Amino acid sequence: MEEKKVESTNKNVKKVNLLDHNSIKHMLDESVSDIVTSRGYKEDVRLSNMKLILGAVIIAVALVAQFYNKKFPENRDFLIGCIALYPFFLTSNLLNGVMQLIMYTKEKNAILFTYPLEGSFTSTGLIVSSKLPRFSDEYTLTIDSADPKSISAGKSVQFTKSVTQWFTKEGVLVEGLFWKDVEALIKDYANEEPKKKK
Repeated sequence: MEEKKVESTNKNVKKVNLLDHNSIKHMLDESVSDIVTSRGYKEDVRLSNMKLILGAVIIAVALVAQFYNKKFPENRDFLIGCIALYPFFLTSNLLNGVMQLIMYTKEKNAILFTYPLEGSFTSTGLIVSSKLPRFSDEYTLTIDSADPKSISAGKSVQFTKSVTQWFTKEGVLVEGLFWKDVEALIKDYANEEPKKKK
């Protein structure tokens, strides 16, 4: 009985290799997403869906080019057309460029896009982004408005803290401390006053 409790608590523990920069950032980003969605924000997946559709179109174009029905002498005109269009308007390169443009201008370091809270007066959701520079222990978490030009947009808030305060020496994430920091940032964005202790 006691062994089962130990096993179940070990399954809930979030452990990471402290020497792996990417796994630390991934663990923290996943936790941030869980915290923000637990506060009632619903994830906005429209941009992800658009990227998936563009990727499917790119794959379809590549498959048509690869498995064109006719053999070489018969598909000569098709090949000449592909070669002529390649430097200018080859669809897969154009769509790939569009995807890269979306990632550069809209996504940046974003890990989560949300819809506005239900029942709130704001008409804009959140963009949650993070940075953990290489060879650094400073994790920066930023919460912005999804539409900064909106009247109901909140001010951008962020914190930068060392990841060493959220992990034990064994690489276990101390979720309570991290949860508290992220919730304080969300409250700061929403202009909520933290509850005072009596």
